[in-house]
Amino acid sequence: MNKRVVVTGTGAITPVGNDVQTYWKNLLDGVCGIDFITSIPTDDLPVKIAGEVKDFNPADYEIEPPFARKQDRFTVLAVAAAWQAVRESGLDSSEGGNIDPARYGVYVGSGIGGFSTQVRETEKILTEGPKWISPLFIPTMIANIAAGNIAIRNNACGPCLPVVTACATSTHAIGEAYRAIKHGYADAIITGGTEAAVIPLAIAGFANAKALTRAEDPKYASLPFNRNRGGFVLAEGAAMLVLEEYEHAVARGADIIAEVCGYGNTCDAHHVTAPRPDGMTQAAAIRQALDEAGYTSDDVLYINAHGTGTALNDSAETAAFKLALGDDAYKAHVSSTKGSTGHLLGAAGAVEAVASVLALKNGIVPPTINLDDIDPECDLDYTPNVPVAAPLTIAISDSLGFGGHNGCVAFRKYNG
Repeated sequence: MNKRVVVTGTGAITPVGNDVQTYWKNLLDGVCGIDFITSIPTDDLPVKIAGEVKDFNPADYEIEPPFARKQDRFTVLAVAAAWQAVRESGLDSSEGGNIDPARYGVYVGSGIGGFSTQVRETEKILTEGPKWISPLFIPTMIANIAAGNIAIRNNACGPCLPVVTACATSTHAIGEAYRAIKHGYADAIITGGTEAAVIPLAIAGFANAKALTRAEDPKYASLPFNRNRGGFVLAEGAAMLVLEEYEHAVARGADIIAEVCGYGNTCDAHHVTAPRPDGMTQAAAIRQALDEAGYTSDDVLYINAHGTGTALNDSAETAAFKLALGDDAYKAHVSSTKGSTGHLLGAAGAVEAVASVLALKNGIVPPTINLDDIDPECDLDYTPNVPVAAPLTIAISDSLGFGGHNGCVAFRKYNG
């Protein structure tokens, strides 16, 4: 028998807030977390702006200084977001706690992993030789190590599955975690994504691939669905959700935030970076999630769009929404929160899933900021510039990654 799956915890470290409450408030207030890069020199870089995490102190999340020093930033951000989500959920896998460690999992991915560690150690081997490579290089750099450290810190001995599907990473992680609980393989899973790639090599690589905007005004650079859009803005951060089997959550008196009710996963099989322009395979992932969620035209739908602000993505994604929903696409509430946060790559889907469940819980659609000149090809209701109150019943968050990876997760408002 299929089991119901609910969200009982959330955590977020983002360019617009290092906890969920601040993140959500700043999304609604239209705050833009993109600015000139301060963490690295940018004199020789073609792009000098990004969405950096600000004023982050690992100690605020009970992360010990030696751990923070030795780990790559992507792991530290992930552990901090997971700490928030687990605290909110109230799960405790210690002896006498409220969850069996063998039924407690971690599905946390990263699109790139320990990029800064890899660059640092590469420089060392080229300039100083192999004997100077850190013995911690491999277990700090590998993309699965954030999940491993979260499992260690939370005594989560059940299924542990890091996903790597570029910018669809954490949407797929959430979807696969949902399926694992739905089909009885775990009682709860910490799931989400993390990324820390604001480094010269990543900026140069994305810029030379013509993916990043060359806008010089950081507050008017990430422009989803805008006629003036010119590429995405690189960002960093992490977000986590605790998914839990419904009866397990009710039995321990957990506060339920939303219900997870659908998941879609397809591939464009079209191009290594460009989305399929007709939107057919992207629409199939969206339709899979909606069908599993039992969507009908009577639902009040919120779509947290991938909405990167690239020329190809936003028009193809609009086409996908129309294919998936038909005429219902025009009455859906849609927004891209990347105008505020920038693009968190492998963490984007989780950051946006948190926004989606909060939109459902609070009945408020966060805006697409900087949407002052809507592209005629993007003719849906993209919630320009200001939040909108709506009696939302269902929300979806879709993500589209390099390699043609498409993911979509669906949530329903929880009414008890």
